[in-house]
Amino acid sequence: MVYQAPPEFLTQEALRLQRAQLTADGVLSIATGAFTGRSPEDRFIVKDALTADRVWWGKVNKPFDEATFKALKKKVLAYLDGRKLYVRDAKAGAHPQLSLPIRVINQYPEHNQFAFNMFIEPSSEELANFEPEWTILHAPDFHADPAVDGTRQPNFAILSFAEKTILIGGTGYTGEIKKGIFSALNFLYPEFHDTFPMHCSANLGDNGDTALFFGLSGTGKTTLSADPHRLLIGDDEHGWTADGTVFNFEGGCYAKVIDLSQEKEPDIWNAIKPGAILENIVMSDAGVPDYADKTITENTRVSYPIEHITHVAPGLRGPAPKNVFFLTCDAYGVLPPLSKLGPEQAAYHFISGYTAKVAGTEAGVTEPKAVFSACFGAPFMPLHPSDYASMLMK
Repeated sequence: MVYQAPPEFLTQEALRLQRAQLTADGVLSIATGAFTGRSPEDRFIVKDALTADRVWWGKVNKPFDEATFKALKKKVLAYLDGRKLYVRDAKAGAHPQLSLPIRVINQYPEHNQFAFNMFIEPSSEELANFEPEWTILHAPDFHADPAVDGTRQPNFAILSFAEKTILIGGTGYTGEIKKGIFSALNFLYPEFHDTFPMHCSANLGDNGDTALFFGLSGTGKTTLSADPHRLLIGDDEHGWTADGTVFNFEGGCYAKVIDLSQEKEPDIWNAIKPGAILENIVMSDAGVPDYADKTITENTRVSYPIEHITHVAPGLRGPAPKNVFFLTCDAYGVLPPLSKLGPEQAAYHFISGYTAKVAGTEAGVTEPKAVFSACFGAPFMPLHPSDYASMLMK
């Protein structure tokens, strides 16, 4: 077992195992295999005493049998037993009283480096007495038997709130790791901490004015939040407490890099340096990434620690927002390019979540597809949309 390894070591491990390459600038470049995006049809929540009457069951939140989960967990643990594993203790949530201690157990080093980038590293004092509340078991080369294990396909991502465990198997797409914890917090924060979880980016102006940008993956949250004239709070997942604090769930950023250029997105461009991880990009023989190349996927990505951005909000926190933006990604021209909404209109559009899934962010999505994604994040929201909308309107 390799515990709490630094990114430099994990990069060398990935290279040693021939699971990655280096760009000309020394950035780790990986391929995630058959899955270059999330597989929402293969995400489940265990239906148990904690979730049976609270989760909004349906097409998004599909129930999984409790006994079947326990049996599958035993199989995953048996599969990982005896292998060289990469283990990381980390925190989700930058609020000092609300952070969730997690343990990530990975089959491969590049995924553990992703966890280093995307979660918050505990201090040495915190690690000395660290007790994880949740565990992620990530085994991309373990494939379930749907007929026996209760999954739809050999790949799966399953949350158990009773076991405080997330099982991920059959997929090497790193985004399943962060979205698993996001889904867990989206249940835990409203239920136990009176905190509104949000699928949004956030930044902070010189006058202490926080701005939020809601939207599905690929709609521009990261780009808009990485404003060189404002302080970045975070690019994807945040909480809004009852006392008016906005805080990042993560310790890093996970940005799309398709058609990335230094001129249009200088902060993201400059963040791609050693320690970052590029996913599914095409490189020249000289190791130069071609960000315009969509041969592998349109969902090319980079993850990097938030410290790779030079202007970051202290503590990854800010006051209650002054401006809230809904990025609808209106692929069909139904809405005006820009609209100012009143409170009732905001609640309506937040619940309906008219938007478009963009190519590559999910398995099977190859072109913009109009959807109604409640709260601009239905794939990660275990509760009924009205629960989240009521928190937005408080």
